[in-house]
Amino acid sequence: MKIALIGYGKMGKIIEKVALSRGHDVVCRIDIDNQNDFESDAFKSADVAIEFTAPTAAINNYCRAWKAGVAVVSGTTGWTSQLPEIKDEIAKNGYTLFWSSNFSLGVNLFFELNKHLAKLMNQFPAYNVTMKEVHHIHKLDAPSGTALTLVDGIISNLDRKDKWTLGTTATPNEIAIEALREGEVAGIHTVRYESDADSIEITHSAKNREGFALGSVIAAEFVCGKKGFLTMNDLLKF
Repeated sequence: MKIALIGYGKMGKIIEKVALSRGHDVVCRIDIDNQNDFESDAFKSADVAIEFTAPTAAINNYCRAWKAGVAVVSGTTGWTSQLPEIKDEIAKNGYTLFWSSNFSLGVNLFFELNKHLAKLMNQFPAYNVTMKEVHHIHKLDAPSGTALTLVDGIISNLDRKDKWTLGTTATPNEIAIEALREGEVAGIHTVRYESDADSIEITHSAKNREGFALGSVIAAEFVCGKKGFLTMNDLLKF
């Protein structure tokens, strides 16, 4: 498979290493200083582009890749307020976008565990739920996309919560999300339920970025020949 990389920082280089180890060819690498390569023959020859950049650049990157006839796998977060419009564009034009807030297999299992725990806690109003996420200092969006996926899973299954707020204090119907940026932390997410009697926590800690990179390459393999908006649920069949 021919892969183009959009974003060639730390994450892009790890994705390249994983892709090559799985027998794929990396035919184009696009970063901030060679944006014209979206129009290059090398980019247009790619079967799929894997995109990890910044929230402000993501949608433009998708559009330029689609214009070149290239499917996109993206792990960029912080732009999803525009997701309904993007889904409309995909459906109308037959584009392909596989997007996930987190490509780690462990995190996606954690998403399912989080939803199940919220369903259980719907019966026990004495427990209040909060969240804490920690990432490296280079991460631009807060809360993280992973935290927002987690909070959506809670709100969909816990009747007493219908919104979230950034910080450590919240109204009774809100979920407080504390977002910290420290060092080179790959990602730690904790969901905590607390009552006067006790507390229950579930935590996922990423040890490095390799798990995210592997998941994105597996997603790239999955999207070949497919159209539409796809997620890890389609890949993992949860």
